[in-house]
Amino acid sequence: MSTLVEARHFRLPDLGEGLTEAEVVRWRVAPGDEVALNQVLVEVETEKAVVELPSPCAGRVRAVLAEAGETVAVGAPLVTLEVACDETTGGGEVRHDRAEDDDAAPVPTLVGYGPRAPQASRRRGRRRTERERGHVPSTSPAPASARPLAAPPVRFMARQRGVDLTEVTGHGPGGVITREDLAAHLAAAGLSSAGQDPAAAGGVDEPASRDGVTTATPARETREPVRGVRKRMAEAMVTSVATAPQASVFLTVDVTATMQLVTRLRENRRFEGLNVTPLAVVARAVVLALAEHPALNSSWDEVTTEIVTKHYVDLGIAVAGPRGLVVPAIRDAHGCGFRELVTALGTLTARARADACTPEELRGGTFTVTNVGVFGVDGGVPILNPGQAGILAFGAVQRRPWEHEGELALRDVVTLTLTFDHRLADGEQAARFLTAVGEIVSDPTHLLAFG
Repeated sequence: MSTLVEARHFRLPDLGEGLTEAEVVRWRVAPGDEVALNQVLVEVETEKAVVELPSPCAGRVRAVLAEAGETVAVGAPLVTLEVACDETTGGGEVRHDRAEDDDAAPVPTLVGYGPRAPQASRRRGRRRTERERGHVPSTSPAPASARPLAAPPVRFMARQRGVDLTEVTGHGPGGVITREDLAAHLAAAGLSSAGQDPAAAGGVDEPASRDGVTTATPARETREPVRGVRKRMAEAMVTSVATAPQASVFLTVDVTATMQLVTRLRENRRFEGLNVTPLAVVARAVVLALAEHPALNSSWDEVTTEIVTKHYVDLGIAVAGPRGLVVPAIRDAHGCGFRELVTALGTLTARARADACTPEELRGGTFTVTNVGVFGVDGGVPILNPGQAGILAFGAVQRRPWEHEGELALRDVVTLTLTFDHRLADGEQAARFLTAVGEIVSDPTHLLAFG
């Protein structure tokens, strides 16, 4: 009995929800590493969620095939693993390579295997050949003709510094170039490993001298690649503006009663441990108003030219996460009592701010609420999420002189802004919906069910 070693490509799985690609965020392994079954190999980002991809088997990492920041299509190879199994041979170790026999290989999914996606999938402006085929033994230094072995962060650092990795000697396992190897090479060349040489990059002007003190002039401009959440958000906003005729209506309303209710509920034992906020009252008001004005809870089917009215509410909540704006949805919010809605809102926003939302939580949504008031602004005109009929912006609650019961008094006042798809709702329908929301937040006590 001897050991058969197969070199297998682990491909980007189908993560569901019709996703076709993902961006590599961070590698957890490097060439030469031994990995166990279900050990996390890499973090990828798709549709605003970061997903950890586990290894489908135990083995040894031969090569990583995509760098951090690279966009990869479903079915494209991410990493080559050397997988050992027992097979009777004439003796000795047999090395069998299946990594290049990819045409019939199924595409892995998180729950099984699906049809293979087209191979032409890389979006870095160049095709990878030798790296995808790179059969470099991991037990000895790479030959000079092969592409140098290095983890994606090291390659990124080398690109920043303008270093040709073929000129760097690797001292890692199998001749892999480590950060220390690159830093030593830079030091020998009289360069810093902290970043690209300022003068060469054009990031900082030549040092200036004043009174014998040398200072650096700040850069006139910087460039940053658009990727990840910001890229997804930009694409969604362009699609929204290009496909839906959008209009907005405004309403400034006295929410003193809502603020008083929030204060009372925070002291109520039934809401102990929950973060009761004015936004929760607004969210509940939106759900109730949508039941009376379903045009704002519909979508436009571009294929059939039909209006699809939703008889459920998946309420999207816009949250500023660590990597950008995300919109997780409270599923079946129409069936939630107020306490349940407060709980779901607190849990979902906390997960979004911790960058812990799943793709399922970020999927869909029939209507969105965004709280721009937390940033100290009176209001704003939001852009629709693609496929939705409306989005409501909740501005900052401010103490203002306001007419109340025939007299001038200091009251808590807020501006509500509704942006809507004019194909799905006309001005009257939008105005009536916004007025309904305003009536509830003006006097919420008899309309909120504290289930």
